[in-house]
Amino acid sequence: MRMMIVEDEDALAKGLKFNFEQEGFEVALAGDGTTAVRMFEEASPPFEIVILDLMLPGMSGYEVCRHLRQRDARVSIIVLSARTMSEDRAMAFDAGTDQYLSKPFALPELLSRVRNLTERRRIMFSPSEDSKEAAPVTMEFGDGIVINFDRFELSVRGATHALTTTEMQLLRYFTQHPDKVLSRSQIMHDVWGDSAAFGSRTIDNFVMRLRKLIETDPTAPRHLLSVRGTGYRFVAKPTDGDHNATEDDSPPN
Repeated sequence: MRMMIVEDEDALAKGLKFNFEQEGFEVALAGDGTTAVRMFEEASPPFEIVILDLMLPGMSGYEVCRHLRQRDARVSIIVLSARTMSEDRAMAFDAGTDQYLSKPFALPELLSRVRNLTERRRIMFSPSEDSKEAAPVTMEFGDGIVINFDRFELSVRGATHALTTTEMQLLRYFTQHPDKVLSRSQIMHDVWGDSAAFGSRTIDNFVMRLRKLIETDPTAPRHLLSVRGTGYRFVAKPTDGDHNATEDDSPPN
């Protein structure tokens, strides 16, 4: 599997390269954003996973992330940054990253996250013959909302949006369990594989991202409903009684 590490700290970049090559990855390094975008566009075969710093010379990591995501909706992106504010995380997720890890970080945790992403990528892009026959290519719900599972695209009211690997996996999970109350722990287990690196707020951030795309009014959702103190419920065909406000999204303390 091909990986690109975008990091301007040379010693860190080379250390990561060494460790991931020991894990069997083919690794390329980029020391600035402009170089990263060029390498990504010229790569053949394409890079399948990118580890990305945010504070880069020439072009910010946010810009790089948006460029890569527009180029390839399926690439897995992990942001690795010294920025720790919630606003930084939100901006990175809005730019299209799949995961966010703050510096300083523990190498075993980063390796675990990469393994998790690559395994989910393998399952999603190399399904069994039985699942190929059973799984629909597209699904329509609500007022003309269409999911294209093969292209990782969501069409809403005439606009088409590219989804990240994690966004698509979470949305697929919701659509596979319509009208069922799904606890955060259940979602964490089935979508994220019970990784200790993630908390309940990770789920909430991705739900908020999906609501911005799906819901007519994200502050009063009708498809991705909060269940106070528990988790979420997906409603494909909402009725007048199917709606709630987003203040109930936070898990109990």
